[in-house]
Amino acid sequence: MAKSIDHQFVEDLARNQIGLVTSVPCKQLAGVIEVLEQQNQILHVPSNKEDEGMGLCAGAYLGGMRPCIVMQNTAIGVVINTLATLIQFYQIPLPMLISYRGEVGEKVACQVEMALHTKALLEQLSIPTYHFHHASQIEEFDGILKHTQMCKKPTAILTDANFWRTAK
Repeated sequence: MAKSIDHQFVEDLARNQIGLVTSVPCKQLAGVIEVLEQQNQILHVPSNKEDEGMGLCAGAYLGGMRPCIVMQNTAIGVVINTLATLIQFYQIPLPMLISYRGEVGEKVACQVEMALHTKALLEQLSIPTYHFHHASQIEEFDGILKHTQMCKKPTAILTDANFWRTAK
């Protein structure tokens, strides 16, 4: 069931004229995806894989829409080539709302390995990264979306388990 913070994410996307959001299923981001499915301001197109979603976002941007992708950090490795050779090369402003899985308390062991590499990979690609540890940081999301459009770069917004635990 969606929480008020899930609605806040989607309201900020709409306020910043995001026209297309693509997503890959994620337990932590399920509320955001649920809200996207229920509203009619933003086109929501689920993707089979994150690199497919990056292609959808690039096409949307080149077609005049502002895109966003909702995904897990475990897929960062899958999208590196697409980020570097498509999104960054063509200066596509792409906010990436990413659940940051694999920290202390993670119950799925395979999630841990990618958590060790996520921030380093994003840094290597020179992608501005914001790590939300507490629900109060949702207040920064609107400004991050504006900054993403202004600098014409992808940005990563990592939301960890503690962020979602403190969310209402």
